[in-house]
Amino acid sequence: MNLENVEQIEVYYKWLLIQDDHDDNKFVDCAVAGNVKFVVSNDKHFNILKNIEFPSIEVIKADQFLEELKSLS
Repeated sequence: MNLENVEQIEVYYKWLLIQDDHDDNKFVDCAVAGNVKFVVSNDKHFNILKNIEFPSIEVIKADQFLEELKSLS
């Protein structure tokens, strides 16, 4: 199925930035590879990314994301 708002991203490097929950790293790796603006998560394990300079990944909570969406309309 092809959707205009979905893109498949190939991850060529595993950053392994989240040590407390290794399963979360797949989302971080995709975010870096996809050059995203931010990652949306309420998962506390993503808080470690605030202290990592490179690669820089902004993490916002779901309620912040909803406010972003509202501001676009």
